[in-house]
Amino acid sequence: MSVLVGKKAPHFEATAVINGEEIEENFSLEQFIGKKHVLLFFYPKDFTFVCPTELHAFQSKLDAFAERGVEVVAVSTDTEQSHWGWLQLSKEEGGIKGITYPLVADTNKTIAHNFDVLTGDYYYDEDGMLRADSELVAYRGLFLIDREGIVRHQVVNDLPLGRNVEEALRMVDALQFFEEKGEVCPANWEKGKSGMQATHSGVAEYLAAN
Repeated sequence: MSVLVGKKAPHFEATAVINGEEIEENFSLEQFIGKKHVLLFFYPKDFTFVCPTELHAFQSKLDAFAERGVEVVAVSTDTEQSHWGWLQLSKEEGGIKGITYPLVADTNKTIAHNFDVLTGDYYYDEDGMLRADSELVAYRGLFLIDREGIVRHQVVNDLPLGRNVEEALRMVDALQFFEEKGEVCPANWEKGKSGMQATHSGVAEYLAAN
């Protein structure tokens, strides 16, 4: 598994469904460079079980991300038509109607591959036939990308394990606190708490006060 933290986020252009209904070709994160932070998250498949709970959870906090200048973008290896169809179904039907952030269609699986969250292995056998040892979908990868396009935080969950959206917000707050104050964020830091100077004396002062 690649560690992308500290590196430029892999570039991509792909079709996406935005605002819950509009299909946009050549969607790219480049439009946010210099303007917004991006929270990019991958999920395995449309029309599944854990995935809609995550998608709705991110939607429920979308205003909180927007207040922080963060663009939320989701990616799976499904087609844009599959995304659009799922968006037409209500929660009661197992759908994701009401999701307004972009859903990117990584149909050729190159985005998941370049972010190193693609499950399974593929190879050519002795007859030159392409084989895969399992279904090729995305793990639950999450990447926090700063305004310069640099990955500052990543976490990857296995398929059965849903993510904590509050933790994603906490990491946004921590990054923006560091960018604004120049102070680092100790263990269990939350917005509104003090940071500390990255020095021996700074650590000692923080530990003494906490």
